[in-house]
Amino acid sequence: MKIAFSKLSGAGNDFIVIDNRELSVHLSTSQIREMCTRRTGIGADGLILIEPSADCAFSMKYYNADGLPGSMCGNGGRCAVYFAYTIGITASSANGFTFEANSNHYHAWIVDHETVKLQMLEPKEFRYDINIDGIVCHSLNTGSPHAIIYRDDLANVNVTEIGRPIRYRTDFFPDGTNVNFVEITSPESLSIRTFERGVEDETLACGTGAVGAALMSYRLHKISATTVLVKVRSGDALKIQFSDNMKEVFLIGPAKIIYEGTMSQSLEVN
Repeated sequence: MKIAFSKLSGAGNDFIVIDNRELSVHLSTSQIREMCTRRTGIGADGLILIEPSADCAFSMKYYNADGLPGSMCGNGGRCAVYFAYTIGITASSANGFTFEANSNHYHAWIVDHETVKLQMLEPKEFRYDINIDGIVCHSLNTGSPHAIIYRDDLANVNVTEIGRPIRYRTDFFPDGTNVNFVEITSPESLSIRTFERGVEDETLACGTGAVGAALMSYRLHKISATTVLVKVRSGDALKIQFSDNMKEVFLIGPAKIIYEGTMSQSLEVN
C-alpha cells in the first residue's frame, strides 16, 4: 500500500505530514516509529495527521518520533497549518486558520510565503530555582512541559548527557519534561538548544521550548523585550511575541515543504 506524505521543516524541526481527511490511514506505534527513524525510515522528529474537525478548519494529530501521541508541538502546528494551506484547506475566517489539537483550539496565520504565525496557549505551572543534583533549572508548561537551564557556554554544552537524566526525573516532573539550555545574547534575543521528550535526543529546534525560554527569561528579568528572537540549533531564528501579562503569546517562523513522496508499508487502511 502506498501512502502519500510530505516532509516539512519548521526551523529545523522536521515532520512527516499526511492528509488523512478521509480517515483511511491508521498507523500503529511501531509503524510511526519506523517511519520517523533516520537512515532506515523517512526520518523525522514526529508525524502529523491532518484530519477533519467538527468546528475548525482541521484537526492535527501529532505523534512523537517514538510513535506515541505527543503534547502540543509549536513548530509542528505551524507546519500543519502551512501544509493545510497547500492542500487547499481554507482559512476559518479573515482572522486566519483555527485548528484543533489535543482538544484545544489554536489560531494561526500565513504571514507570507513559508512563514507562519501561531497563537499559543497561555503558559502555566511556572516554577523557579529547582535544584536537581546541583543543576539549577526553572520550569513551565507552554502546551508541553519544559525545564529551562541557563548557560554562558551554550556551544560547549553536552545537551544529551545533561538533558537525558533530567528529562526522566519524574520526582520533579511527573510526566517527564523537555530540557532546554539557554544563553542570553541581548535584552531581546537568546540562543537555545533542546533535548526533546519523545524524540529522546537533541533536536534542531523546538517551538514550545523557544516560547518557554523567552517567557521564563522575561519573568526572570534576563531580557526586557516582549518581542524576542530565539536562535535555534539549526541556525534559524524563531520570533516570540507576547503581551506583558503573557495571556497572548505568538510563535512566528519558517515552515517549508522539503519534499513529497509515497511510502510503501503494510499499513492498516480501510
